[in-house]
Amino acid sequence: MEKTALITGASRGIGRETALKFWREGFRVAVNYCRSEGPAGEFVRELNRLRPGSALAVGADVSQKGQVAEMFRRTEEELGPVEVLVNNAGIAQQKLFTDLTEEDWDRMFTVDVKGMFLCCQAALPGMIRRKRGKIVNISSMWGQVGASCEVHYSAAKGAVIAFTKALAQEVGPSRIQVNCVAPGVIDTEMNGALPPDAMDALREETPLGVLGQPSDVAEAVWFLASPQSDFITGQVLAPNGGLVL
Repeated sequence: MEKTALITGASRGIGRETALKFWREGFRVAVNYCRSEGPAGEFVRELNRLRPGSALAVGADVSQKGQVAEMFRRTEEELGPVEVLVNNAGIAQQKLFTDLTEEDWDRMFTVDVKGMFLCCQAALPGMIRRKRGKIVNISSMWGQVGASCEVHYSAAKGAVIAFTKALAQEVGPSRIQVNCVAPGVIDTEMNGALPPDAMDALREETPLGVLGQPSDVAEAVWFLASPQSDFITGQVLAPNGGLVL
């Protein structure tokens, strides 16, 4: 029997690659998007062309409770119960701490932390009832060590890690695993906004001497969602090329 995975922020980058990995492993995939309806729809149409009924594009702002509830309703109605939730949707911003506005701070936590909270609350009743399920939250290496000019981002991603560890303890008795992936510098459209010299410097600082690819993160997520991780919970897996040890 095919299982269903819901991946938030899956129209591009790490989320898209993660959805593709799960689909290749035989899952039905719900591809969440917020504003990128065109790319998400095109991606899902291609997946359904190759395996009819295997994918669904579902729009929702994960920071809005009503939209999250509707996303889960549609996913479970069309694809079946959500066995795996990947909380990937998030935003980033570089800004001096002294220039941060209250709106900057609130928006960061609303998307990166509240969105994860709402999605977990929507997924867990069914998982607890079935006594199985996997949740993988996407943090960042900056949530582990902090980054200059990214205080609000680092704080939010640090909150993702703490949330993961606490929730893992709470739902462990229901045989649900909650883990976290903290990527390093990944060659994505989001990081493409950084100046080329900054990307070159980060590449040089990475012990392996290369930037990560979205597929590197997708493989880490897949491991934590696979049967091979059934005795792993509350952990942080960090595909970062050795930049943070």
